[in-house]
Amino acid sequence: MVVKDSVSRIPTLTFLCLRFILATGVLALVFYRPLGAHWRRLARPGLVTGVCLGLAYLAQTAGLQYTQASRAGFITGLSVVIVPVLSARLVGERPPGRAWAGVALALAGLALLFLAPAAAPDIGAAPALGASPAGAATLLGDALVLACAVGFAIHITLLGKYSAREVRSAGEAGVLATLQIGVAGLGYTLATLVELSRRGPSGVLPGLEAPVVGAVVLTAVLATAGAFLVQTAAQRHTTPTHTALIFASEPVFAALFGWMLLGERLGGWALAGCGLILAGMVAAELPAGRETAR
Repeated sequence: MVVKDSVSRIPTLTFLCLRFILATGVLALVFYRPLGAHWRRLARPGLVTGVCLGLAYLAQTAGLQYTQASRAGFITGLSVVIVPVLSARLVGERPPGRAWAGVALALAGLALLFLAPAAAPDIGAAPALGASPAGAATLLGDALVLACAVGFAIHITLLGKYSAREVRSAGEAGVLATLQIGVAGLGYTLATLVELSRRGPSGVLPGLEAPVVGAVVLTAVLATAGAFLVQTAAQRHTTPTHTALIFASEPVFAALFGWMLLGERLGGWALAGCGLILAGMVAAELPAGRETAR
């Protein structure tokens, strides 16, 4: 919700550039000693995961300009279903049979979410999902967020692989977190400079209002530096499927805060689609977690 409000005030690339550069600086200050000692060995994992992370966030932030935050939260949650399939290919972690049932449920839910007829809004109520006249724009936003879900799934899977094999201490986890965020930030900075040459300063940075500054600091320190440091450290000790299961709570919170803060509401068909996606997440992930714990 914070991101959605911010990208309505400044360009997407500008927001991402400021967010990731600030997050990189915070982590670099904290882990400057291990960074100097281990960056060469962890440069390749940092580059690969950073590219995946950067593209995923770019797709998500751009998509939020066209679709609702609660809708985007459930679509992003599809990464939870994609991870077991990728883990089988990239990490050798074979998903249980019920994972495929989870995939089918989630895809059915996604179809309902994309194709649901518009619910008739109550007089004076906030528009329902699918009720926007800009249907094509909403579909574009959904497609971008779906690309983001794939990117996050690849990132979770590869980060689990590299964290388990390459990271040997908490300091090295900080180094890998710094490098991946730095790579994403560098990409956003280069893209922003290209936009600056095309559109000029006013087109790239129209003005930093207090809510935007607060959003940049909040998302940089907590949702980027803090979150990915914790994720990188935690994935040394757990599997990508366990990590994805924790991420399954994101759609629920996205819908809750979308309703509380933005006045968004879900129509009946969209609610049914979200329910199927959530059921698919549970079906795909819980059996894998039990098997791994044995």
